[in-house]
Amino acid sequence: MLGMRQIFEYHPVIGYRFIPVIKARVPHEGGGYLIQTNNKGFRCTHDVTEKKRESVFRVILFGDSFTAGDGVSNQFRYSDLLEQRIPQLEFLNFALPGTGTDQHYLIFKEYAAHIEYNAAVIAVWVENVRRVGSRYRLYQDDQGRDVLYAKPYFEFDNGQLVLRNTPVPREPIPESELSKEDERLVDWGGRFLTLRNVADQLGFLNMARRLSRYQPMPEYKDPQNSSWRVMRAILLEWIRSCAKPVVLMPIPIYHYVECMSDPRHYQARFRELAEEAGCILHDPLPDLTAYSPEKRRGFRFKNDVHPTPQGHEALADSLRPAIEKLMIDGKTGGLKT
Repeated sequence: MLGMRQIFEYHPVIGYRFIPVIKARVPHEGGGYLIQTNNKGFRCTHDVTEKKRESVFRVILFGDSFTAGDGVSNQFRYSDLLEQRIPQLEFLNFALPGTGTDQHYLIFKEYAAHIEYNAAVIAVWVENVRRVGSRYRLYQDDQGRDVLYAKPYFEFDNGQLVLRNTPVPREPIPESELSKEDERLVDWGGRFLTLRNVADQLGFLNMARRLSRYQPMPEYKDPQNSSWRVMRAILLEWIRSCAKPVVLMPIPIYHYVECMSDPRHYQARFRELAEEAGCILHDPLPDLTAYSPEKRRGFRFKNDVHPTPQGHEALADSLRPAIEKLMIDGKTGGLKT
């Protein structure tokens, strides 16, 4: 992720957010992309207001960099594409790169719980199960050096979810100061990304994964996995606190989109969760895997795993029927109020 000081600022509850009301160009292998932030410090062309326009169907959207749109300009993200295609639809995009589902819940409570909205979409990149289980995260500073920052996190205390590590420490933490226990609680992110990319370009890893049915997300295999239990509890509490319908959308990592790995474990966990929470589950994976292998490979950049404009197009096409149904139900009184 881009150096923290360039486009982000400290936030005591979430950890950080975009600097409000800026326009900036971010270097990227795709040629660079433009970002625009709103009054609350999120990549969105709409300011966050307590009241919505009467004629607008407002959807609040949460996620990480896959939904914030790392690699593409604002107008090419799946949320913005849906706005362009569906009249009277407005997305308030609260996604924030480098964050986990725990932080997304905090963003909801801090900025969105008390505003008017018609529906919520919680987009969970499936790798977030690891971010929820971590207390520190690796970033790069403005000079490209690895730095560790503490993050807010939830844990169980006598069976109840309890928020820890707030206010979030402002300054980075030297890796040398971490205990052995703390090292286990770091989301190291892409520390070895360069080596993986070289292997991917040569095709060795991808071939091995297809042959072995490599499982990149074993946390979902066991319903009692500690990280999954925390993520599940966060999502249950969040969804049940929403006054309006919720769409839960697990965004698959490319291993599943490109049919290198078996997705059944994570799909089962999210299906069980949606049934228990009483929310709408939208799984885009069947739509994404319906494309040809060549098109699916084009859904991510050559080196960066984030969605290309084509990847966002495919996500928008997949999500569109669910959003349109919500809008129709809203007009006919089928939505909860």
